[in-house]
Amino acid sequence: MLGVSFVSQSCINDNEDPVPVVPSEGVSVKPDVRGSAQPNQVWIDFSDVDQEGQPRQTVNSRTDWDLAFYSGTEFKVVLNTSIMMAAAKIPNVADIASVKESDVSSLKEVVQVANFDTENTIYIDDVKGNYPSSQTAIAEIDADPAKNAVYLVNLGKEIYKGSIAVGSTIAGGDERGWMKIQVTRQANDYKVRYGDINAVGSAIKEVIIKKNNAYNFTFFNSKTGKEVAVQPEKNKWDISFSVFTNIVQGAGSYVNSDFVTINNVAKVGAYEVKIASGSAVDAYNKFKKADVDDSKLVYNEQRIIGGNWREVGPSGSKVKGDVFYIIKDASGSYFKLRFVQLTDDKGERGHPMFQYKAL
Repeated sequence: MLGVSFVSQSCINDNEDPVPVVPSEGVSVKPDVRGSAQPNQVWIDFSDVDQEGQPRQTVNSRTDWDLAFYSGTEFKVVLNTSIMMAAAKIPNVADIASVKESDVSSLKEVVQVANFDTENTIYIDDVKGNYPSSQTAIAEIDADPAKNAVYLVNLGKEIYKGSIAVGSTIAGGDERGWMKIQVTRQANDYKVRYGDINAVGSAIKEVIIKKNNAYNFTFFNSKTGKEVAVQPEKNKWDISFSVFTNIVQGAGSYVNSDFVTINNVAKVGAYEVKIASGSAVDAYNKFKKADVDDSKLVYNEQRIIGGNWREVGPSGSKVKGDVFYIIKDASGSYFKLRFVQLTDDKGERGHPMFQYKAL
């Protein structure tokens, strides 16, 4: 079952000491999340290791990009879930230049994340991450240009820059603003027109985003108007650490910190092993490749680890001691992984540690 924790804009006190590193198999890894505001996204490749056995980490700021353009057969555009983005079709509009503030003022009130509106899930992408086939806030780009709507895009929030109480997280700072956008196809690539809400004429920018089959997506920053390197090549990362826009039953979209996703778009699979009794460390240490149950591997849910590895709440935050994870990468290699730390030695969130070993 997928766990959910309320850690986005609210602060949660944590007065407990960090969970100590225990003597279990494998190398210890500290993803460079960079503290309680969790400014970084971290992409980790288990099979690309240095002489100390440390896996490659690729790191970017959460605000480096706004939109991701799928490189596969389908024409899909994905929002940056880590900064609370959302989008909605602007009704009765075909020409992006004709959009003005009065056309979207009422939409702005509802195209939001974490506003406790149960209906706001239509403005975000599929939280399971099955982007080639499932719902995205911006509908699949049609071959007929006339069928591609103009969208209002909530650009989400900047990274929080203020002080944060020890043991708490604040996932978003200042508002990043709004834009209008219309995406069409150009041969096998994307043609993007976008601008401020009232932009007309040359103030409406245009860019061609080319598909690159070596990657899951091509990433774009609308503030700079440039493509940006974010994820490694599609077969060169397995899990990521970031803030994540999730869905909470009865509350709509919400934002989780300390969140881990798998690279399910590139066919990485995973499952959770829960220890009913006895030592979880001992169970983890004894787990061998022969113990893997391939039937349990999940390939259509990027949140299979998610926030399930830790517990957060008013009484404190800690790593769960009774679970570990099995991961199969795109090349067919297996790994076991257990989390051992949520905070640093001062109790500050955003300093996770895990141990993993190839099976």
